[in-house]
Amino acid sequence: MTTAAGGGASALWGAQFHGTAQVSVQVYDHCSVDGSRRPSGSQTYSMPATLALDRPREGGGQREGNPFTLVLSVGQPSQVGAVSLWSSGVFAAPSGQLLLTFWKLSRDGGTLRGQLTDAHTQEGAGLNLVNWSGPLVACRPELGTLPIGTPHQVAVGTGLSGRLTAQSASLAVKGSSGDGVLDFSIDFTGSR
Repeated sequence: MTTAAGGGASALWGAQFHGTAQVSVQVYDHCSVDGSRRPSGSQTYSMPATLALDRPREGGGQREGNPFTLVLSVGQPSQVGAVSLWSSGVFAAPSGQLLLTFWKLSRDGGTLRGQLTDAHTQEGAGLNLVNWSGPLVACRPELGTLPIGTPHQVAVGTGLSGRLTAQSASLAVKGSSGDGVLDFSIDFTGSR
């Protein structure tokens, strides 16, 4: 299993795969009589998407421990239903740069697997997000929904798997939001 940079992963550094993501979202609320979580709606839709791979990020004297840095962008960030997944990010800190790694990725031949291991909520570093529109008034869906989306942080434990070749990528993501409002799945296919 290839888990460090190199081992052929460097051949994918700089690769961008453009395609479509099929997204399914199950929405929950706490509007039942006893306040327990219950399903309140679902939606399935498609959006243009890009999977970008590059050399592992470096910052603050540290290097991302993944075979490459990964960014999956579904839709435009401000769109309702948009999703962004980042394996890592470099942030400004009082002492200089700070590298935060969100996902642990492994690559074995053409197979990719990953899990979100740290959402870095304490640092306020929200890069793994699902932009979703909630109701104007909680528990009153008949009054409509907000015209813009609200970013929901993706929860630790969200997983991905897929296949990567020099010319094409397919990726499946399954997870939830940290606030428990959304469960989602994403199926991305793209080519260079």
